[in-house]
Amino acid sequence: MDSPRRFSHWAQGELEEIRAADRWRATVAFDGESVAGRVGARDMISFASNDYLGLSSHTRVRAAAIEAVERLGGGSSASRLITGTRSLHHELEAALAQWKGTPRALLFSTGYAANLGVLQVFGAADVTIFSDELNHASIIDGCRLSRARARVFRHNDMAHLRQLLETTPGRRIVVTEAVFSMDGDAAPLQALGELCALHGALLIVDEAHSVLGPEWPLNCTDLEYLRLGTLSKTLGSLGGWVAGSADMIDLLVNRARTFIFTTAPTPANTAAALAALSVYRSEEGAALRARLRSLIDLLRPGHPSAILPYILGENARAIDAARQLFGLGVYVPAIRPPTVPVGTARLRVALSAAHTQEMVLRLRDALTQLGAG
Repeated sequence: MDSPRRFSHWAQGELEEIRAADRWRATVAFDGESVAGRVGARDMISFASNDYLGLSSHTRVRAAAIEAVERLGGGSSASRLITGTRSLHHELEAALAQWKGTPRALLFSTGYAANLGVLQVFGAADVTIFSDELNHASIIDGCRLSRARARVFRHNDMAHLRQLLETTPGRRIVVTEAVFSMDGDAAPLQALGELCALHGALLIVDEAHSVLGPEWPLNCTDLEYLRLGTLSKTLGSLGGWVAGSADMIDLLVNRARTFIFTTAPTPANTAAALAALSVYRSEEGAALRARLRSLIDLLRPGHPSAILPYILGENARAIDAARQLFGLGVYVPAIRPPTVPVGTARLRVALSAAHTQEMVLRLRDALTQLGAG
């Protein structure tokens, strides 16, 4: 039976729309270590990973994950509040709190889950959330799942945010990424902190891509804030975290549905993140960040992050550019709506300390050939 009411019929129509809009996506296996690998039969260099310091394949990180599996097994077997918590989770939470300069920290299964959990808990019915227009999908979805009113302010526009805060009564939250995931620019954290402190708003900052800053602490008296991020980018593992006051963290433990109703992070991922954080905070970590900084400067001197967008406009143009780079052994998938606004399809280049100077210069030459450099 072929009825328009059948879901298979509806799905076919949806897929035809996706293809017609040049938005078709599919998973592609990139088999390799760090930035070097193979796609099918081709050797490729990836400039699309978020493993900014190359820590996912660091010797100490690998060893920590293997030791954790041998000692504690492959899974955590339950949610954190049942029997899923291991001493490793507490050790990593203590290390994250020390790193971020807060009394407490809490692990989540992913950074996505951390954003959903925080905004669900603090976005109560009497709250208004002000969200930057270029915030990540996890923040947008967190706003949608909260009971709060959500208002969007123009990207990094402090005058617009000030106007909204001044004309909105009641409890307020301002949420932003510290480094924006598709544009690679940084939020004006000091100005955001001052506005939030002035108006008594809670500032929530997603630091998922902040491998090179912007730096804290903010010089703001009486500022209430939560910092959150991922373990999967700068630290090369998997998971999310939230850092803040003891009371705020305890509230998340007791009310965040994405913390309560999911299995705890695995011992391997937790141990890997703990080892990676140790490397990050060492002299070796400082050297890796300095190396990453020098590689970024080869392409865009002074750019604030490891994310470099090459905006091409129409979807078809971005797809064609990605295809040509693939032919040159350079892997940079095209980024299209709904990940970015319509008409701003792009190549999103992400650099890593694991790249060599020769790799980056090869990318630069390839981009120049395409007219995108």
